[in-house]
Formats: sequence, C-alpha cells, structure tokens
Amino acid sequence: MAKREDYEHRTEVLITPIIEANHFELVDVEYVKEGGTWYLRAYIDKPGGITVDDCEIVNRALSDLLDEEDFIEESYILEVSSPGLGRPLKKEKDFLRSMGKDVEIRTYRMIDKQKEFRGVLKAYDKDTVTIVTEGEEEQVFQRENIALIRLAFDF
Repeated sequence: MAKREDYEHRTEVLITPIIEANHFELVDVEYVKEGGTWYLRAYIDKPGGITVDDCEIVNRALSDLLDEEDFIEESYILEVSSPGLGRPLKKEKDFLRSMGKDVEIRTYRMIDKQKEFRGVLKAYDKDTVTIVTEGEEEQVFQRENIALIRLAFDF
C-alpha cells in the first residue's frame, strides 16, 4: 500500500467513530499535494447538508486524534468539508443513491471523438457503468476508462 493510501485509510479509521457519533456520513478522505502543500481532506455529509459547525466539530476531534497518532510524516493542512454539488461517485452507496439520476462522465481518452458524456445512470458493477443518453442510446463504460463520474446539474 502506497503512503498516500495508508494515510487515507488510517485517517478513515480515526474519523469513523466521530462521524458515527454525530450521525454524519463519511463521503471520502484524500491526501493530495497541491501547489507544494499537502492536504488531508475529509468530506462529510448528512441529510439536509453539512454546516460549518458540523465541519468544525469533526475537524477539532480528528485533529486531536491525528496529533496523538502522528503517523503523517510531512506537514499538511487538515480540511473537513461538504463534498459539494459536484461530488464524484466513488463508493457503492454513491452509485445506489444515484440510480435513475442524470450523471456526467469524463473519460481519460476520447471515445467517439469526445471525452464528456451525460445520461441517466442505468446500471453499474465493479467493472462497468451504463448510462442512457437523451437519444435513448445505452452506453457502457469500463470503469478503468472513467476519470470522473458525478451527478449532472443544470444551472
């Protein structure tokens, strides 16, 4: 397991009791480097949405546990936030919740001269995602070719 995945996994273990005690949902944990700075991000949610106070509760409790465990070698910034409207579908529960809804898919490589697709999420499994486009055409994507999949929103 790479260092990044180890940090993310160990953080998930630490944050889970905090999340459960507050009746929140852990959407994702990521450890990423942006502009020379490392960030440890936890995305949380709850029915009706997450507030700044909710994020603060989790941030303080998690920060104390991370200080005690001290397993991250580099200096980093801890962020706890809502996943926002553009949250990617990553876990089984994300796909289940999004069945029958409009999604956007971005692929790593061009498929039929495009990299962005939109349609209703019809099916998924560990290897594929199937959508139905506006023209009622069914498209199946290999998960390994998907860079991003998220709910589609019209503004």
